[in-house]
Amino acid sequence: MFNSSHRAAVIAMSVATTQSRAALLGLLCAAAFVAMPVQAEAATLRTVTTLHASTVRLSDLFDNAGEKADLVLGPGPAAGARIVVEAPQLAAIARQFGVEWRPTSSADRAVLERVGKPLSRDAVLAAIRRALVANGASDDCDLDLVDFMPPQVPFESEPQPVVSDLDYDPGVGRFAAMLSITGAGMEPIHLRLSGRVDDMMELPVATARLPAGAILQANDVHMARVRVSLVHGEVVRRLADAIGMQLKHQLAPGLPLARAELSRPVLVQKGARVLMQLDSPGISLSAQGQALEAGAIGERIRVLNPVSRAVVEGEVIGPDRVRVAPNNAPQVIAVSVR
Repeated sequence: MFNSSHRAAVIAMSVATTQSRAALLGLLCAAAFVAMPVQAEAATLRTVTTLHASTVRLSDLFDNAGEKADLVLGPGPAAGARIVVEAPQLAAIARQFGVEWRPTSSADRAVLERVGKPLSRDAVLAAIRRALVANGASDDCDLDLVDFMPPQVPFESEPQPVVSDLDYDPGVGRFAAMLSITGAGMEPIHLRLSGRVDDMMELPVATARLPAGAILQANDVHMARVRVSLVHGEVVRRLADAIGMQLKHQLAPGLPLARAELSRPVLVQKGARVLMQLDSPGISLSAQGQALEAGAIGERIRVLNPVSRAVVEGEVIGPDRVRVAPNNAPQVIAVSVR
């Protein structure tokens, strides 16, 4: 039998054991609480995303996508295009990469759009012109592209068009080439181009439609770049050579002036009454006459003195005016003027 002192020691030991068990249980509970994973916040679907890169990341489909948010899933759409990811694909992607998301209906979808802009037409023409000039075309040649639609390129990119495989026939003014467009953040674009090339030259052209018989004034003509293919025969090359000339036929605006279509304006008509002027040192004489021929400024025509019936030759110096040289020998002949 236990004595009273022994019984007290057993009771004290029992109390201590109970307290130790309680402390251990508390530690285990605390450890279990620490080890318990914190439930991740559910991801949400991004229904429309504007891309500014050439690839698609997990975060472009879901907000709160988790540790793999920056994972690249694949190439994105071309500039100016879009990709639509339907609910089954979205669910499969979420399962594969541990994203806390489930479709709420079959109508769930994500639209991925890539911002684009049309490639500058001027940049394309400049690249083609450089290639043509290197192959013998004139520096200011004029280009006409056949059925060319500028492709879309990424909005943030600075594309560089380069021409290769140029086939240029200067005899017929035709060309074909491969256009390659490259730049940071974009897939290369390759296009086959063709068109017409014309050498250009600076010439006087009509400002507006001019009627036959018009005498060209300073505001009737101006200098302009003209396709060489439109130039036939001898043409006027300086404004000074055109002003004051008379057109033989009607002339459309923008066309060069053929020399064969110009003449000096007629200032004296055949049969018109003219003033004959004779100047010599110390004397100046004038008399009335009748023109036997039409004449322009600077041309020499025959003039009849109706009183003496003498015919002299004079130079047209103005409207219905001629100058007779002092040593001009008159002829007296029977003349019929009609």
